[in-house]
Formats: sequence, structure tokens, C-alpha cells
Amino acid sequence: MSEPVIATIALAGNPNAGKTTLFNALTGSRQHVGNYPGITVEKKEGYVDTPAGLTRVVDLPGTYSLTAYSQEELVARDFLIHERPQGVINVLDATSLERNLYLTVQFLEIGIPVTVALNMVDALEAKGMTIDSQRLASLMNVPVVRTVARSDKGVREALDAAMNHPQKVWQPLHISYGPDLDPVLQEMTDLIKERNFLTQTYPPRWLALKFLENDLVVRQLFEADSELHRNMRDMADDVARHCEKTLKTQPEFIVADYRYGYISSILRQGVLTIQPDLQGRADLSDKIDSVLTHQLAGPTIMLCVLYGLFSVTFAIGQVPMGWVESFFEWLSALAMHMPGGLARSLIVDGIIAGVGGVLGFVPLILIMFLGITFLEDSGYMARMAYMLDRVFRIFGLHGSSVVPFIISGGIPGGCAVPGVMAARTLRSPKEKLATLLTAPFMVCGAKVPVFILLAAAFFPGHGARVMFLITLAGWAAALVVAKLLRSSVIRGPSTPFVMELPPYRMPTAIGMVLHTWERGWQYIKKAGTVILAISILIWAMMTFPALSVEVAAPIEAQIESLETRLASEPVEEIRLALHNDISEFSLRLKEETLANSLAGRMGRAIEPVTAWAGFDWRTNISLVGGIAAKEVIVSTLATAHALSDDQTQSFSERIASAPGWNTSVAVSLMIFVLLYSPCFVTVVAIAREASWAWAAFSVVFNTSFAFALAVAAYQLGMRMGW
Repeated sequence: MSEPVIATIALAGNPNAGKTTLFNALTGSRQHVGNYPGITVEKKEGYVDTPAGLTRVVDLPGTYSLTAYSQEELVARDFLIHERPQGVINVLDATSLERNLYLTVQFLEIGIPVTVALNMVDALEAKGMTIDSQRLASLMNVPVVRTVARSDKGVREALDAAMNHPQKVWQPLHISYGPDLDPVLQEMTDLIKERNFLTQTYPPRWLALKFLENDLVVRQLFEADSELHRNMRDMADDVARHCEKTLKTQPEFIVADYRYGYISSILRQGVLTIQPDLQGRADLSDKIDSVLTHQLAGPTIMLCVLYGLFSVTFAIGQVPMGWVESFFEWLSALAMHMPGGLARSLIVDGIIAGVGGVLGFVPLILIMFLGITFLEDSGYMARMAYMLDRVFRIFGLHGSSVVPFIISGGIPGGCAVPGVMAARTLRSPKEKLATLLTAPFMVCGAKVPVFILLAAAFFPGHGARVMFLITLAGWAAALVVAKLLRSSVIRGPSTPFVMELPPYRMPTAIGMVLHTWERGWQYIKKAGTVILAISILIWAMMTFPALSVEVAAPIEAQIESLETRLASEPVEEIRLALHNDISEFSLRLKEETLANSLAGRMGRAIEPVTAWAGFDWRTNISLVGGIAAKEVIVSTLATAHALSDDQTQSFSERIASAPGWNTSVAVSLMIFVLLYSPCFVTVVAIAREASWAWAAFSVVFNTSFAFALAVAAYQLGMRMGW
């Protein structure tokens, strides 16, 4: 930014509290989305013009606490402590005030200046309840602003309150944790102060409290001072044994109880009231949930919603997708006027065919992303997780596995990398590992173009049905494999599932547009960078080494002879026959060149095996490239089948009419692409979350499993005459 930033304000809060909606309302288009260094946790920041100057606003990951149980919690905590923003706007769901204030208390215990944004107060009042925000501000000694972020009410007021917060230095809140913990907590605090251990970075009492809460990250910090670490550990162990013996509990549970007791004492002092005449009113979300999460009706409605999403996507998206395809066909025809040679081949067969083959599906993907965003922002996605937990437990998975699956592409369009990262929320190592290994079976955004292409080529007019069935196939495969793994190599007990169901709300137009554009831009950017680079590399592998003179010369001589005859032939019928002969010999020359190339040799080397699944050597090339990035499958197929000089046919039409292709091959390929090796980035993510051994297992097992099913599908299809 050219204008200097005068302050940094962080937005924090529980998931589904409206934090991101408030962030979008503040920053609009002036925001950037990326990942925190070294980890796949989304980082959002934007800029707002204020009377004092330009202010940086950082949207922290949604979290329920500041104890390092998950990567999101650790990221939020580290940002606050090490970046030390001028303040935090803590966005609270006013309909669940007590639970949301638990995070607020932890912010206050660090000492950072906190401004409370009481969001969704309209939903609270609709329940017949009211909050005295001035009373809450007085009791907690923090600014409190009433907001309805989705309609932009109170948004700027919350930012102004954070910018003008009266607290200029960090002042940690001290809560009593009872006669069992307070003495040892004080003793540990004094010891930290005495040794001046990290006191410039962390509040001493907060460090002692986190040590008592058995925060593994904080405990690792103390390993730098072995004597202090030993003393702290001894004190913590002594009080833990005392609590277990006398209270049958652990210090971390006592801390949580006293925090909630502190919150409860505040709320009882006239902060939260219920109107007597409306006390019995049934909550609208509960009424809706009685239908949408019903044991029988719920799953049926969910399947209808998914099928409806695909139907709308294909019904609306076909026209703009045709425009994009026509643009790249025009661009390719324009490039054909270049002189023949490597430069024209690179541009037409490599760049335009490769990148254009991927970008052609952008309209459909954007529409699909828009529908997914609506389901997420409305609160329905959480209901899907709740309903699927009943099924997941049968297959040895946890209800929390649903979220990684959905993020990975359980509703097509996701990405397995953040899906794998989302598995960090699972406490059981066994359930986490089963989730890591099966999440890549989902229909990620990179696989969607492959399925759309094959559906258009072999199932015209049935794209929605194909996408629906392939999505169900991904879920079914994941569950079956999870059951197999949990019954063999990763046996272990199941853990209970608890999940918050946020209230239903109508998403805002600006929020949906921004979320859709963020996802769509990531796809487009990948096509313009990673896919472009890989497309050029694969084009080179398909072009070199060049065809030997002994093989090429006779074909080129034949083409030259036909072109000479064509130039002097006056009869139109004969000219047409000569033109067809030239095209046939040109096609033969390109096929010989491709077969002789490095990629062609690789594809032919494994063709005797892959032929069992119906894959020829051209398809093999694309599948090998797909291990790097699944988007490359489409671009490589486009390059491999860009053999004809006739640019009037669409990509799907060329595939449908290509030799060796039929419905059985298409079904087999869809199954294989759905299930085979995760892309390279996902493999690295699995290695980080588990180990390189499990990452290698994922590549080998998934590919073997996918190939076995693809062979079965192809052989059965051929016997049925497909």
C-alpha cells in the first residue's frame, strides 16, 4: 500500500459468529487472501480508510479458545502475541452469549485491548431476549457495540471503538481459579518473573496458567530453561494429583469451570433478560431443524439439495461456458495464421489448448462455488455434518471428519489440501489418520473439469446427473476404505462427537460474491501459473525428441506432393478429396511425432497394463501429469488431442470422436481420476500431518484401489456393449 498504515486491528471470534461477514463489510474489495507461512490456514487481511488514516484489518481463523488444540487456535494466538495489534474486535454471536464470552475472557487474560461486537442482536431479539450492552461494557470494562454485520449495522462503529479504545497498554485480567489453583498459580508466576522468562513477550501469569492447562506449545517453550521447566512441571504435577484425589478432575477443567462461573456472574447482573410474554416462543432454527435434520427426511432433503445444486449449475453455466470455449477456439484459429513450426505448436497445442482447456470450465465452477457459499453461509453445511455423523460412526470415522470431507470436495469444488489440514480438529490420532487418507477421494475443484468434459462428451444433457453420481461415488469409496482401514491397519476406539449448529441466516450478496470470487480466483490463478508451466513442460515432452528423418521424410514428401497437386487442381470435388488426404497424412505425422516423444514413450510403456482399464497411451500421459496437479489432466488431454487442424470442433466433440474412446472408457476414467493418487501438494500435506510413510501409502494404495475399480468398470461396460 502506498499510504502508510497507522494501526492493525484483528477480528476474532467463534466460527459462525459473523466475523467474516463483518470483515467483508469493512474491507469490501480491498482485501487479500493467502495462507500463513508454512501452513495451510487461511489468512485474510484488508484495509479501511478511517479519519486517523489507513487501518489494516486482519481476519483471524475462527476459534473457540486460545489453547493450542488446533492449528487455527495456535495461529490466532501467535498473531496476537507476536504481531501485537492495536486491538481486537471480538465478534460474538449474541444468541449464544455465554459460550462466545469464553473466548473474550481469554483475550482479556492476555491483556490485549478488546472491543466486543455483539453481532446478530436482531436474531436474539426475535427470540424475545434483550442484552443491556452498556451494562455488559461496564461489568467487563470493555467497549461493547451492537452490530448486525449482514446488513452493515454497527460495523464502522465497532472499528471506531477499537481504534479509540481507552486502554493503551496490555492489562491482563486476573480471575480467581479457587483455593486449589490460585496458590500454585501465584507461585509459578513469581518463579517466571524471578527468572525473567519470556516476560517481554508473554504475561507471566498467562504463561503459568497455560502450563497448568497442559498447553503443549507453552510447555515446550519452558524446555529452553531446564531448571525452570523441571520446577514448573513438578508444581503442575503436584496440583494435578491433588485435584484428581480431592475433586476427581484435572486443573484444565477447573480453569474452564471458573471462567464460565465468571461469565455467568456477569450475565446475572441484568445483562441478559427474557421478555415474559415471549419466553415460550419456539426458536425458528429449531423448527426448521426438526425437518431438515430429521432421521429420514433430513438425508433425503440433503440429496435433493445436492442434485438441485448440480442441475442449476449445468442449466445456467452451459451458455457462458460456450462463450469461453468459442473465445479460445477463435484464439487458436487466429494463432494458426502464424508460420508453421515449434513456436506455433507451443502456442496452439501447448498454451491455448492446455490453459484454455482448464479455463473453459470457469463459468460452471463459479456458479457451483456460489451455490456452495450459500449453503455454508446459511448454516445448512453444519446440518449436513450433523446428519452424516450417524453414518460416519458406522464406518469408524468421527463426525468431525465430515468437515474435512466437505472442504476436500464432498460438495464438488473444494480442495484436498485445506481438507487434510482441517483434520487437525480430530482428537483421536486413528480417526484423524483415516480421515487424512480418505479425504482425497472427494470431488475437488481440480477434478471437476475432467468430469464435466467427459459428461459433455459421452452423456450430453445429463451433466447434473453425472456429477451427482460421481459425488456419491466419492463419498461411498471414502467410507468403505475408511471402514477397511479402521478394521485393519489403524484400529482404535471411536470418540464422541459434539458440534454446534449455528442459527439459520440469509447470506448477504456481497459476502457470497466475495467468497465465490476468492475461490474462483484461486482456480484461475492456478491455471495461469502452475497449469501453464506444467502445460508447457508436457508440450515439450510431447514434442521432443523430434521424429527421425527416416520416418518423417516419406510422410512429409507425400504431403508436399498432395499440396502441389491441390494448388493446380481446378475440379472442386478432387480438391476436396486432396484436402482430406492432406489432413489424413498430417494427422498421421503428428501421431507419429507424439508417439516418438518422451511422453509418448512413457505412455506406451505402461499401455499394456492400463489397457485393461481402457486407457490408451495418450490418456496415460495425462494421468501421469495429474499426479502433479489434477487440472493438468484436462490440459494434457487437450494437448494430446489437438492433432487436427480443424478447429471447428469443441474439445468434448474431439474426445467423443477420438479413436479408442467410448462410454466404458469414460466411466472407467472418471472412476480412476476420482480415486487415484492425491496431487503432489496434497501428498506433502498428508506427510506433514502424519508421516511420509503414510503419504507414500496414500499414493500407492489409492492408485491401486482406483485401478482395480476402473478395470472392473471398463470390463463390465464392454461386456454390456457400452
